[in-house]
Amino acid sequence: MLAAALVCALLGALAVFQASLMFGAPLGRFAWGGQQRVLPTPLRVGSAVSIALYALLATVVLARANVVATGVPDGVVHTAAWVVVGYFFIGIGMNLLSRSKSERAVMAPTAAVLCGLCAAVAAS
Repeated sequence: MLAAALVCALLGALAVFQASLMFGAPLGRFAWGGQQRVLPTPLRVGSAVSIALYALLATVVLARANVVATGVPDGVVHTAAWVVVGYFFIGIGMNLLSRSKSERAVMAPTAAVLCGLCAAVAAS
């Protein structure tokens, strides 16, 4: 399914972005409230956790699209897919509330696109 592939592509791009933050790239204005150019250690750990979370979210989306088999009952996968939609829906609001203009401009639309794509997968 195209929507699932697009979700995974965007999550992959976000994982690369978080990895760059984790390794000290001066892109902090786009994440974690945008208050620091280079992230301090606790936020770098948060970026590492984000990468793991993106992998989990991608697995849920791929399972719902029947691209990967997880051994998890279909009802659980279906519910988990809607939880992913909710996660990105909340992400839209959280990014819009950021003090960082850069984060609002880039991450809120990214979360909105991910929310819509995940909703398409969840509803399928």
